[in-house]
Amino acid sequence: MDQIGIWLGFVLTLMVFSYLLGDNLLYRIAIYAFVGLAAGFVTIVTLESVLLPWFNAAINTGDTGNLILGVIPLIFGAFLLLRMTKRFSQLGTLVLAVIIGVGTAVALVGTISGTLIPLTSTTASAPGLDALNGFILVIGVISTLIYFQYLARRAPGGEIQRGLVVRTVGAVGQGFIAVTLGALYGGAILTGLVVFSERIAFLIRQVGGG
Repeated sequence: MDQIGIWLGFVLTLMVFSYLLGDNLLYRIAIYAFVGLAAGFVTIVTLESVLLPWFNAAINTGDTGNLILGVIPLIFGAFLLLRMTKRFSQLGTLVLAVIIGVGTAVALVGTISGTLIPLTSTTASAPGLDALNGFILVIGVISTLIYFQYLARRAPGGEIQRGLVVRTVGAVGQGFIAVTLGALYGGAILTGLVVFSERIAFLIRQVGGG
């Protein structure tokens, strides 16, 4: 089974790399297989790690408080499914707004207390080059957060635009985002090439008996 998995991974890798020759059938088959397996894996993990433990903790205990708290996610999920209907889609929109609002608030508190404040305090007490690196990190975090804010005002001509200061700081944040994504993308390519070359060398050793 290990050998079958190795050869199957090698073949699927070549099928993905065949995209360089054009969006062909082999590439599509590999992508469909990956999406299907990923969807099946997520479904199994969700069932075993989320739904069944939730059912055991909320329903089987017999506690009224746990039952009420356990039913709330079920109701939210049902309302989200109603977004697929035209008549009751507003209920799903309301639940989605609650989820986004709560998630945004939690993310904001976590960013301020877990990132901005520690970075600022560390930068203030760090000497020399460490202080410069910390200052760059603080500027990057703040400018990136400002880039994703959507407060604006309507100009006399009717156009909606942000202020000059916000646009300038947002442009700096956009630059940090571009550099970060470029570094991550380059790292992903290098990692993929390393894994691919290692698999090629392994297969050569297997075929050659080395």
